[in-house]
Amino acid sequence: MRKAAVTTVSTVAGVVLLLSLKPHVNAAPAVAAPSPSAPSSAPSSGAPSPSPSTSRTTSASPTGTYTGDTFTTRYGPVQLAVTLAQGKITAVKALQTPSGDGRSQQIASYAVPQLTSETLSAQSARIDAVSGATYTSEGYVQSLQSALDKAGV
Repeated sequence: MRKAAVTTVSTVAGVVLLLSLKPHVNAAPAVAAPSPSAPSSAPSSGAPSPSPSTSRTTSASPTGTYTGDTFTTRYGPVQLAVTLAQGKITAVKALQTPSGDGRSQQIASYAVPQLTSETLSAQSARIDAVSGATYTSEGYVQSLQSALDKAGV
């Protein structure tokens, strides 16, 4: 009888401790966002950076469409094109997303719109990963940061 009471109290105390733990938040963007002082740290894919219609009014406020590098994730490549107006992100277009199988397509189809919405709100590559789409989110952030680096933002 005594062992049962001790076991029950220990179990309840363990459950309470586990439930009081807070989940770690915002770990993925810290890995993929290089510092602004190192714009050449992103791998080069040889793709042209700004489109021919790009014009710059000042170095701090680029305007145009910039293509990010292609990043290969475990489930396929991710590449973005970012449109800037006066240094503000106005649109993000996914040029490549993981599409090797039906599940990868399904994950990309719900993750990319969420990531795009968050990018437009944050106006940077410092965004949260989409739960269940970790690899796609990491590739998205890396390609986004690459495009922003090319724009000089």
